[in-house]
Amino acid sequence: MAAARSSSTPTVSPAAMARSAGRLAAVQALYQIEVSDLTSDSVLKDFISGRQGGMAIVEDPETAQEQFIELCEADSGLLVDIVRVVDVRGEEVDAMMTNSLSLDWPAARLEHTLKAILRAAIAELLVRTDIPPRVTISEFVDVAHAFYPGPEPRLVNAVLDRVARVLGRIEGSA
Repeated sequence: MAAARSSSTPTVSPAAMARSAGRLAAVQALYQIEVSDLTSDSVLKDFISGRQGGMAIVEDPETAQEQFIELCEADSGLLVDIVRVVDVRGEEVDAMMTNSLSLDWPAARLEHTLKAILRAAIAELLVRTDIPPRVTISEFVDVAHAFYPGPEPRLVNAVLDRVARVLGRIEGSA
């Protein structure tokens, strides 16, 4: 994701890292909006000012100890775009999400974090046509992997693939 990279990993541009951090911040912001009575404006203000976000928790696989790592600065334009789309077009975003879920995983089964990931990704697919849909899908699958060790990342991939096809962003039947 958007953590500092070691010299043994491939080089990722600062802009790409900022977009990754912006996506994670958008998921965190949407989660916060969903579970609180805060407005999107107040949550965005906190994220953009740095009072919220900017950190991730990483678990050491050997010791199971958690540690905080600082993320690079988030792409605030992408963060705002995603949160605003969900705020203004939330019913449309949720309908796309619900229509793309399988029968064995209905919308009622989605918990807040998973719903925030899907909403953020669908919002990006809707309005950020400058970003290739496969990049959006891959990035949000990575976000899902950061939160879930189980089948949720596969669900995120399947739902976003369906949404991208419905939107005509990738070829194939929806």
